[in-house]
Amino acid sequence: MNAKETYIWVKKNKIKMTLRNQLDETDLHILDIITKNARIPFKDVATDSGISRAAVHQRVNRMIEMGVITGSGYYIDPKKIDYRTCTYVGIFLEKGGLFHEVAEQLNAINEIVECHYTTGQYAIFIKVYARDNEHLKEILSEKIQRIPGVSSTETFISLEETFKRQVPIFS
Repeated sequence: MNAKETYIWVKKNKIKMTLRNQLDETDLHILDIITKNARIPFKDVATDSGISRAAVHQRVNRMIEMGVITGSGYYIDPKKIDYRTCTYVGIFLEKGGLFHEVAEQLNAINEIVECHYTTGQYAIFIKVYARDNEHLKEILSEKIQRIPGVSSTETFISLEETFKRQVPIFS
């Protein structure tokens, strides 16, 4: 069955194919390698995968176009550039419908590195890096809590990041 026939069969049978279904074992193997070391040369990925460097390049580009691989760059250790306080903040909104407006305002605060619309106690949960507690207080009281629609916040200071990783490719 070719791609068009597969699409028609899936649509006819009302089955939603996930991106994972569109990746073969070689794609997953490549993802496994590059998520562990994003700077690994494609020639090394090709050798490990048993395909040509051009094929690795084509597959990676296809996965970028599909949105499987997002972004590229280096991770910076915030502590090395004097952002020593990592904090998670739960945000209560006056109305849940204000999420998009509030999120737009939060996006303008550079110290916020993640923003999630959540279920449960908080409408929004964010991750913030500050230089110290005084800087954190300024971010909270002068920026976040002044956003129209934010009714209150609850702050959790991270004492230590024990580990950080990508989702598993093979589980």
